[in-house]
Amino acid sequence: MKLPIYLDYNATTPIAPEVAAAIRPWLETDFGNPSSSHAFGQRANAAVDKARSEVAALIGALPGEIVFTGNATEANNLALLGVARALPEKRHMIVSAVEHPAVMQPALHLRELGWDVSVVPVDADGRVAVTDVAAALRPDTALVSVMLANNEVGTLQPIAGIAAIAHANGSLMHTDAAQAAGKLPVNVDDLGIDLLTLAFHKFYGPKGIGALHVRQGTPLKPILFGAGQEQGLRPGTENVALIVGAGETARLACERLPQVGPHLKMMRDRLHHRLLAGVPGLLLNGHPEERLPNTLHVSFPGVSGRSLLAAVEETVAASVGSACHSHGDAVSGVLAAMGCDAGRARGAVRLSVGRETTIENIDDVATALIAAWQEMATR
Repeated sequence: MKLPIYLDYNATTPIAPEVAAAIRPWLETDFGNPSSSHAFGQRANAAVDKARSEVAALIGALPGEIVFTGNATEANNLALLGVARALPEKRHMIVSAVEHPAVMQPALHLRELGWDVSVVPVDADGRVAVTDVAAALRPDTALVSVMLANNEVGTLQPIAGIAAIAHANGSLMHTDAAQAAGKLPVNVDDLGIDLLTLAFHKFYGPKGIGALHVRQGTPLKPILFGAGQEQGLRPGTENVALIVGAGETARLACERLPQVGPHLKMMRDRLHHRLLAGVPGLLLNGHPEERLPNTLHVSFPGVSGRSLLAAVEETVAASVGSACHSHGDAVSGVLAAMGCDAGRARGAVRLSVGRETTIENIDDVATALIAAWQEMATR
């Protein structure tokens, strides 16, 4: 069976061949526990250290500031709940209205525990205003958490500006960079953040491995309890194979980013222009400039985005929004926060390209979507 053209790279990416090759020995012959003192353990420990350095290099951090987790959701939970445990005297946090559930749900859990949680709004482009964060800050604000890039519409947030006012208030700053890393340059010092989350399967790495950058001196306590692995912040025997894969993913991203970014933008913009020419009334969702180079989130007028994708499922594999909550016809929380009306939200489709995407792919997808829309819109 011929597979459709894959344009759902914001949901996940194929694992790079180099990453798969790097992982394989650690599933077979190199099976040692990194905490063991003998040769097998020392070899595993050295591999984890190497991967930690490679991940740190991707974001301009120190190796000792990288904590490996089971996924980005765990890293986000550790950031929010770990800060809450470390700063119990402060009872206030700030998140944005467009956060991924991996941030929003821990924040709401803290609210259940008696914390005050302020949810700052976004504008029609999905962007947080620094002034709104400033207005929400309080003397007891422990943490501000705003994602670097939105997983649905791709809008980039002014993290450096938000971090600056958070720090001036004596608060910590966390950003979920799961969608940004590997697509854009990400540097923890340029952003000015204290905590940053990574998801390696979003940029050609394995699933089941994430990382939290924890700047030296940041107050953070574990939310899982056991032995003292990962500086006591994430107990449990390290998944050496996937950690090695994460390191190779980061190394490749550093090497390929200068070529990848322009290619993604070219494919994204070609698709946008083709669709604009064939679909009168097509609307772009998200910031027109400050967004991920690979993400095109548009609303097709007069049709259901879900039905449109079903009509072209043999040609293109895409989604109407986040893979974590894309089932059913409920309006996306992100689009609702942006003030999109029901019709616009109903017609929304997320098309996210990858480094394998070709011009031929783009033209085939555009042709199929335009033809399907024309047929559905004239019924």
